[in-house]
Amino acid sequence: MTKHQKRLSVPKSWPVERKTETFTVKAGAGPHGKDGVPLVVLLRDVLGYVDSKKEARYALSEDSILINGEPINDEQRPIGMFDIVAFPGREEYYRVFPDEGGRLALTEIDETAADSRLGKIEGKQQVPGGNTQLTLHDGTNVFVDDETEYNSSDSIVVDNEDKSIVAHFPFEEGALVTAVRGNHGGKIGEIDAIDITPGSGPNTVGVSTDDDGFETIQEYVVVIDENFTDEDSTGDDE
Repeated sequence: MTKHQKRLSVPKSWPVERKTETFTVKAGAGPHGKDGVPLVVLLRDVLGYVDSKKEARYALSEDSILINGEPINDEQRPIGMFDIVAFPGREEYYRVFPDEGGRLALTEIDETAADSRLGKIEGKQQVPGGNTQLTLHDGTNVFVDDETEYNSSDSIVVDNEDKSIVAHFPFEEGALVTAVRGNHGGKIGEIDAIDITPGSGPNTVGVSTDDDGFETIQEYVVVIDENFTDEDSTGDDE
């Protein structure tokens, strides 16, 4: 199996220049599936903290880089939407957030905000013992006692240390959302209407914005905390 990834075929969400070189680093196994960006791409192409995979490996061997509160030593570890990337030695903390067009960018946050991360609920099921398992957008799971409080497409904020749920944002009219895919990727607004489509077709949502508004499918929006809109983004490498 090849260890390389052609730049022209990377997902649109990857923050890489596609025409400067033929190949880039291939993401390893882990969260976010095919949409996950290798950590070394963020360190090298976005932040400019390293010049090569070798330098990235050295930095990671020092446990100086945390993803969602945990030290990472794999430069190909996939990084994706709403992950927290922390550099405690530099006192720098970032949230991965969709930019214009749904391209992933780094939003600088303070140290307190880096203690937890947002997750979109994409499924739930009963597990032995009576608890309910919530499956989040990145493939990770959270266990809860009361399943009735949480529904698919809701968002939760998970503490990075003890994995407890510290906030819950229902998917409903009036909720603040960001589009993470499609033609409206990166736009933020409030849900005006949720249109339930009969049969197997996707549900759609109408979203009002400061400019006008847009309509997209339910899968393409994520409910967010209003504090997310107060932070400036960085990380455009083009």
